[in-house]
Amino acid sequence: MGEAAIRTIVEAIHSSPTQAVVYLSGGASLALGWLMSVPGASNTLLEAVVPYSRVSMVQLLGRVPSQHCSQAMAKEMALLAYNRALKLSKPGYPVLGVGFTGSLATSRPKRGDHRFFLSMRASNRIWESSVTLTKNLRSREEEDKVSSCALIQAMAKACQVSGTLDSGLTESEVPYESETHFTEEQELEQLINGHLTCKIFPFSGEAHGSDEDRKIILPGSFNPLHEGHLKLLEVALRVCGGGYPCFEISAINADKPPLSVAQIKDRVKQFEAVGKTIIVSNQPYFYKKAELFPGSSFVIGADTAARLVDLKYYEGSYKRMLEILGDCKRTGCTFLVGGRNVDGVFKVLEDLDIPEEIIDMFISIPADKFRMDISSTEIRKNQGGVS
Repeated sequence: MGEAAIRTIVEAIHSSPTQAVVYLSGGASLALGWLMSVPGASNTLLEAVVPYSRVSMVQLLGRVPSQHCSQAMAKEMALLAYNRALKLSKPGYPVLGVGFTGSLATSRPKRGDHRFFLSMRASNRIWESSVTLTKNLRSREEEDKVSSCALIQAMAKACQVSGTLDSGLTESEVPYESETHFTEEQELEQLINGHLTCKIFPFSGEAHGSDEDRKIILPGSFNPLHEGHLKLLEVALRVCGGGYPCFEISAINADKPPLSVAQIKDRVKQFEAVGKTIIVSNQPYFYKKAELFPGSSFVIGADTAARLVDLKYYEGSYKRMLEILGDCKRTGCTFLVGGRNVDGVFKVLEDLDIPEEIIDMFISIPADKFRMDISSTEIRKNQGGVS
């Protein structure tokens, strides 16, 4: 477990495109120091949280755990970390959620085993590992170093980095390891069921995404995708001065049943055909999309903008509307508004009554830059489809 070997493998992790959120409890603290002390840490580490106290763990999980140190706990922490990484990562970059929980040597003797559990969640797989350590063989510091080496080695594997570390385990301390792969259909089922917050399909062709932190997102049902959608996002990108352009479909609809896996895949294929990045989320409401994609600019039509400030969607409460849209504003989100037919009349942002408190969230896309009266409903009717 030489320092040079640790540094070499951490440097390789930082050189990979993978970005990670790490949740640790009960050990592996040295791993955070190693990750952060080697230059390039910001390439990899999006966030690290150490929920050590009982209350902290309850707040992280949103529930009282029945057992703090278990493989199931590490797996749950890894999934939470993965969803958090999706929110914090640069667009298009692969992300990793790391969960670790341990029960190592303390200042008083333990009745149970000294052990630790690791879980690494990526988009299409999960790696799990557990080790039971020999009691009274090592000090707390030594056990922490063993578990830290195991965590760094597991991260290297998940980042597809070659190289191995001597973890310092004895022949009798054999790790139990497993790897589970998910099909695209299983990932989408996890998304529909609420286990995953979103899945990104980076069809735009950039090898490792974009250095642009801000996403420019055009949400819709895209049934079907048409030229108007493509042109609107292209114009919006120019209006806001750059960013990472992507489309977004919600698998969950506020007024209709969720999309099926087959429906999602059919709509995603449209974006693969034109080489455009598409995000599939499970958030039908804009205030939830703002939480999921903080700092993003959402491209919407004037009809959608009108609904955003319509009090009937807020139980008639002006105060409630300002609270919800104010929360969107605090995430750093903005709305780029293109002209659209509203009740048979073409309207732009300037035709709408937007409250003064939130008007700076809305940016107009002038009609002379974009006007294309294409309706997905009309296209479906002409194709003989169901509206």
